[in-house]
Amino acid sequence: MNNQSITERLLDAARPIWEGYVEHPFVRGIADGSLAAQKFRFYLLQDYVYLFDYAKVFAQGVVKSRDPEVMRLFASYVASILNGEMEIHRGYMKRLGISESQAEAVCPALSNQSYTAYMRAVAAEEGPAEIMAAVLSCALSYEYIARWIVTHYPQADQHDFYGEWVQGYAGAAYAEENRHLTALMERLAADCTASQQQHLIDIFVTCSRYEAMFWDMAWNEAM
Repeated sequence: MNNQSITERLLDAARPIWEGYVEHPFVRGIADGSLAAQKFRFYLLQDYVYLFDYAKVFAQGVVKSRDPEVMRLFASYVASILNGEMEIHRGYMKRLGISESQAEAVCPALSNQSYTAYMRAVAAEEGPAEIMAAVLSCALSYEYIARWIVTHYPQADQHDFYGEWVQGYAGAAYAEENRHLTALMERLAADCTASQQQHLIDIFVTCSRYEAMFWDMAWNEAM
């Protein structure tokens, strides 16, 4: 019998993919400060427009949930994304001279569109547990990457340009948000059958693969 939590099973299934994140030249470039600013600018704008769709996936959790407390939790993450995580992006946009209206007009790259279309399809067709499995890879992998960076590049969070990004995703506040997300994942999956849990794992692994594609897209500046 498998005594692992559902989140542990999700992470174990995606581990080979996640290990590739920290070997990626884009991530290594943030870690050692060598990443070309133009590549980061491309990534930043793509991630900015991605977050609007990401928030819509959480919003579907509000629609699909019957438990008022779960509805409130999903709603709180919509607000957190739009008013919290996006602040990291807005700070960089200000430094790069990009207005919000300019950023909002950016055309999503094909990999970006494919990723968000998959998550939104899950959100439209399935339930709250599946929605959580779809959004969790992005949330947890950024913490994983940022914590790996500060462990292996102890001065990375002090870099005059990329330090703010590292601090944002390696910080205590972001980790606390992720603990709440993980707790919600466990709550929603508590009564899932073995086949339903495997479906959650499949969704999580697919989104982890899309995350890898996102880093490739950013590195290659591929539309």
